[in-house]
Amino acid sequence: MLKILFSPAEGKKSGGKKQEQQLFGATNARDTILQTYNDIILSKDETKIKQLFGIKKWADCQSYICDIFNAPLLPCIERYNGVAYEYLNIDSLQSKEKEYLYKHTIIFSNLYGPLLGSDKIPNYKVKQGNTIGTISPDKFYKERFSYQLDLYLAQSDILDLRAGYYDKFYKINKPYTTLKFLKNGKTVSHWAKAYRGIVLREIAKHNIASLEEFLKLSIKGLHLQEIKTTKNKTEIIYNIEE
Repeated sequence: MLKILFSPAEGKKSGGKKQEQQLFGATNARDTILQTYNDIILSKDETKIKQLFGIKKWADCQSYICDIFNAPLLPCIERYNGVAYEYLNIDSLQSKEKEYLYKHTIIFSNLYGPLLGSDKIPNYKVKQGNTIGTISPDKFYKERFSYQLDLYLAQSDILDLRAGYYDKFYKINKPYTTLKFLKNGKTVSHWAKAYRGIVLREIAKHNIASLEEFLKLSIKGLHLQEIKTTKNKTEIIYNIEE
């Protein structure tokens, strides 16, 4: 089975519905960081909240101020709406393609840590790299979830589509594959986010079950240029075609 590791996004969709929340991993492993976040949000301390969110204007914080334990929820892969998610465009996919994403995607949240695509979360805000109180999310989740992720991924092929920052949350301890996108011979940034979303969309549409199947997948706008393997990491290098 193929599992795809993915990044969150700064932007979130609002809305959802109140329902039972079930998250990947041990049920109490997130208690400390979630309670710390919620205490800050409900404290009405504008300075702390703006700092946590990475937002300058208090008015822009309002949509994120809620009790996360009693807030409406959405599957996390539907909650985010950054560049990669815009190109994933999950709302336009068929039910079976959405189900694939729910089951095969693991997203690394700055608040919730590793989440299955189906895990339901509220609208929240943590600027990448910020601490939550005195807690560093990357260290917090690496310590608590690395062993669980090792077990969960043990029998799966892994395609790591995370931005480099999220390597801090989990170091993969078995063979895995990453992608690199070039345009005119240079590594791209914005388009890398877009093509991660495009690649994930195509994987879901074709119900890709393994890395072997993925290598046979033709993706519009991408030309396979080279494959490099170093230790347990295989890097597929694509050239973005005009």
